[in-house]
Amino acid sequence: MAIQKNTLPEYRYGAARTMAFLRGQYLLEFWAAWQQAKAINLQLPETDDPSYISLETLLAHALGADRSYLVWICKQLELPDPEIQPRPKIEVIAAQAEGYIAHLIERWRLPLAEVDEKRFYREEYPSNWGVRYCIDAMLEHAVMHPILHRVQLQELLEEQSPA
Repeated sequence: MAIQKNTLPEYRYGAARTMAFLRGQYLLEFWAAWQQAKAINLQLPETDDPSYISLETLLAHALGADRSYLVWICKQLELPDPEIQPRPKIEVIAAQAEGYIAHLIERWRLPLAEVDEKRFYREEYPSNWGVRYCIDAMLEHAVMHPILHRVQLQELLEEQSPA
């Protein structure tokens, strides 16, 4: 999947603009790997992690996390709610994922554009899972999350794909 031209507006902090763009691109790459996995009925390894019960729960995890990162960032920076719709339910997530991903990418475009650079790394806040992050680090986490799951799927695809 080719990375398309960055269509985000100018940001006061260019690194935030780049990370907002990249997380959308990597989310699209994860989606492409997920579709390949679904096409061959990829078997996920056994684990106690509820995100890996099925391909659908993994997709729900990735899309829900992408939403929660921006909601959390906006809350910490006391910005307006980014108005991201809740992720689709498990029963329809595969059918609605493409439209929801487009919605996520659109909703990530603007909220951080007018935030001064210093606000991204001056303070740390507790994440939803208890680890403390500055905003810059949470943005980096948001970029890496879909990469992590894409690579996991690609490795499983290599193992399980018919020759």
